Amino acid sequence: MSQTTTSRPATPQRTPAPPARRGRRTDRPRAATSTLTYVWLVLMAVVLLFPVLMTVVGGFLPEGQLVRQPPALLRGEYSFDNYVAAWRQNVVPLLPAFTNSLFVGFVIMVGHLVTSCLAAYALVFVRMPLRQPIFWLFMATIMVPYEAIVVPNALFIRSMGVENSQWSLVLPFLANGFGVFLMRQAFRQFPEELHQAALIDGCGHLRFLFTIVLPAARPSLTALAVWSFLQGWNMYFWPLIISSSNNAMNTLQTAVFALKNNGNGTQQALVLAGVTITLVPTLLLVIFGQRWLVRGFMAGAVK
Repeated sequence: MSQTTTSRPATPQRTPAPPARRGRRTDRPRAATSTLTYVWLVLMAVVLLFPVLMTVVGGFLPEGQLVRQPPALLRGEYSFDNYVAAWRQNVVPLLPAFTNSLFVGFVIMVGHLVTSCLAAYALVFVRMPLRQPIFWLFMATIMVPYEAIVVPNALFIRSMGVENSQWSLVLPFLANGFGVFLMRQAFRQFPEELHQAALIDGCGHLRFLFTIVLPAARPSLTALAVWSFLQGWNMYFWPLIISSSNNAMNTLQTAVFALKNNGNGTQQALVLAGVTITLVPTLLLVIFGQRWLVRGFMAGAVK
């Protein structure tokens, strides 16, 4: 038997395309723009951070080198004498003020976490009438200027009879509308079906909040905690008013102000050392908590 062979048509060979030329000329302007952008950012960072550098370095310099024009910031004789003197001076003791600032920051942070989480949970998961107008009322409190509520807060503290205790520093600030808004945006990421399934299984509101919602909203909780502590730590106007007649209630901010006015206004290096002591916890908290701040504030931005 003869075998028949079928021949397949030859496939045309494709000629390889010439390699694309790299656009060197188009990359140069982009690289130059990026370099100029970084140079501009570095210059602006130096300008903005110079007061902080002046404050921190000025605390290490003797008084004569600090008041020299220009100050000997980079070629002076550095020492910790001003920081030790600011901490040990008896005119306005900084150790009780440091304790008061820690108390104010910690109590305000805990108060914001508790009130904001409970209020946000009720606004998101609890079916109740006028839920949206109540949320608008919380938002309206953010728009009220702080100076407009100082006198009512002072009258409230006086009516409570706690004007000579540490609680007078924190009682008007245990709740905050911004914290409610932040946690509400974080809680809105949870599907309603999950909440209904938990209620059907016998999970109550508090159990659902503490075992399911809060662990998943950890970035927003951390951001609110850092922000609230900074708000309490940097508080100046209210402690200055409420503790004007009692030096034992001074915070670090008011203590440094009193240190400047009580015979140490001419000792600029001592005052700068006291200001630096107040800045150290804030700077450390911002540096190490910046990632959590960004994650927490962006948690409710994208749904």
